[in-house]
Amino acid sequence: MIDPKVAADYEEYKAAGRIWGVIDKENIKMIKFPRVPKEIVDGFKALEDDLTGTVSDLLDALGYNKVIPASVLKPIEPGHLIVGTAVTLRSIPIEKTTTKGLMDHDFIKMASREVNYLAEPGDVLVGDAGGMTDMSSMGGQSFVSAKIRGLEGVVIDGAVRDVGEIRKYQMPTWCRGVTPKTGKCRIEAIEINGPVVLAGVQINPGDLIIADDSGICAVPPQHAAYILKKCQEILPDEEVMRELIERDAPIAEIKKLFRKRYTDDAPSTENT
Repeated sequence: MIDPKVAADYEEYKAAGRIWGVIDKENIKMIKFPRVPKEIVDGFKALEDDLTGTVSDLLDALGYNKVIPASVLKPIEPGHLIVGTAVTLRSIPIEKTTTKGLMDHDFIKMASREVNYLAEPGDVLVGDAGGMTDMSSMGGQSFVSAKIRGLEGVVIDGAVRDVGEIRKYQMPTWCRGVTPKTGKCRIEAIEINGPVVLAGVQINPGDLIIADDSGICAVPPQHAAYILKKCQEILPDEEVMRELIERDAPIAEIKKLFRKRYTDDAPSTENT
């Protein structure tokens, strides 16, 4: 049975022209939900350099398995940093053969555009396609709609296609693979804004996604402010450490800062 709040939100979004209707509304678990405050998002973006490394360390210290390396889900184009709230999509293979689906003129059952229109500017589309790479789970038109709708980026445990359009519209994207093969009549969406699993990592709608060339971190929203604060404390020390190493400072001077970084300022769950 559909949640009454979701049913009301669905009708509101339908009246506003934000519903594609690809997926049954019973399979949309949430439409409206809290986002991580903009000042926290902007605070992370201001840190820039190698941010996911520090965030990953802090997630380890807090006891969360919420990090995916870029060796598993690779950026289409290097040099991007994205920070935004996760909106999620889960897809599975279609039972029919592709030929049968095409002969039957089956409706396209992919729903990334549906998510784009349910999303808010600054969100990140997080797609669980079960690691499938022999067909695309998102293509050019979906990336265009993501850009026009103001999404921050896309993370998919699956394959994408139309890489030229991804680059043309400058939509930062992390994925497991690239293929020219369509997902039409091969893949179907079964749930929007429920928990998803990418590369063995659980991500929930509302998690703060932080991704760069090293990988993807999913920060539980209740810890976002704390992790930002610790990053703001730690990263300046990292820069000082690099400067000490570059000028070949005495080991005693380097070790003093090292102890401060890994002992005095070690994160604790007591402060969350």
